[in-house]
Formats: sequence, structure tokens, C-alpha cells
Amino acid sequence: MSKPITEIDDPRLVKALAHPLRIRILGVLEQRSATPKELAEILDVQLENLSYHVRTLRDFGFIRLERRRMVKGAVEHRYGMVARPRITADVWQQLPAMVREALDAASLDQIWDVVTRAATQDKMSRPESQMARRTARLDEQGFAEMSKVVGQTVDKLVEIEKQSAQRLRKHESAEVPAVLVAMLFDAPDDDSADNGGRADRSAHSKSRRRAPANIGK
Repeated sequence: MSKPITEIDDPRLVKALAHPLRIRILGVLEQRSATPKELAEILDVQLENLSYHVRTLRDFGFIRLERRRMVKGAVEHRYGMVARPRITADVWQQLPAMVREALDAASLDQIWDVVTRAATQDKMSRPESQMARRTARLDEQGFAEMSKVVGQTVDKLVEIEKQSAQRLRKHESAEVPAVLVAMLFDAPDDDSADNGGRADRSAHSKSRRRAPANIGK
């Protein structure tokens, strides 16, 4: 078995993730441990098909076997996520466009699912929640600097989560399950540009919270 992966610096490992179902599996295991049977029910897929992808993720070190026990004469395997893997910029650049598109599409599907469920369940009403959008004109250096800021923000969340875990163990506060989405990308072409229009670069910040893709880069 490979050692646990926290940073992906080999394109071959990224290709191992370039399957929508594997990203969906990681999305579930990021929140809780689960057996292949439970994953199959949650994701509504055949157990045989899902088990293959679970083994692949385990063999590459993305997930680990947390517990094995006998249940009704059969061995039950429970898996958990090792760490949230991050794809390095150099590796992302080396990937074929088809692989990048597959990873992005799977991550966006996951984000949309979580955001939609959060909205319908009134999970965005907390005053400290955030929902912001801002377009900006940057040069290459500015884009690289903003990319670094986004990465640092995600890393900071991990630190805050560890501190929160200590307080939760001491029962000092109530648990608040939270999700974070951080995105930075080239702005799409503005159809109004043909008519001399300009893209809206106004910022909208309101008390909202959003949800994460599972794979970082």
C-alpha cells in the first residue's frame, strides 16, 4: 500500500482521481467514515462497481481501512479519508485537458450539490456566513499572488478546525459543521464585450457560507 498522500506531485496519481465516482467517494469520506455498502447506498451505485473504486483509492493512499469486523458472517470494512489531497500547480499544468476537465466537472458537481442542499435546508442564515463574488483585472504576478492567498486561506481553515476540535472535546462550545469554497479562475468571456460593454466587477458580500470541492490545487 502506498503511503498517505497529502500533496499530489505526480500526474499519474491525479489520473487515478480522474473519475467522478472517486471524487464523490472522497466527498463522503471527508465528512465521515463509511463501509462500501454504505457508500453505495449514499451515492446510489452498484456495490460491485463502487468497491473497485474504493480499492483503487485505498491502494493509492487516499483513504485507509479504519476498522474490520464480522457482521452476520461477513467481514465489514470501514474506510476513512487520510487527508485532503492537493494537486500542485506544476502537475496541474502537465495534465491533459481531458483529465483537468473531468476533475473540474466532478468537483463542480459536488459543490453544486452541497450548496443546493444547504440553501434548501436554510443552512445559510448564520450571520457570520459569507457569500462573495468579485471579478478583477490582474496581471500574471497578481494572479499568482491571489492563488497563494486562496491556498493560505484553506490551510488556515485546517488550523482553525484543529483548535475547534480541542474546544469541542472539552465541551466548551457547540459543534458547527461548516464548509468552505474558494475559487480563483480566468473570467469567462463577457458577451456584452461585443457591444462595448464591460464585465461587472462589483463585489457582493453577504452573510452566507458555501461548500467545498474535495480536491485542491
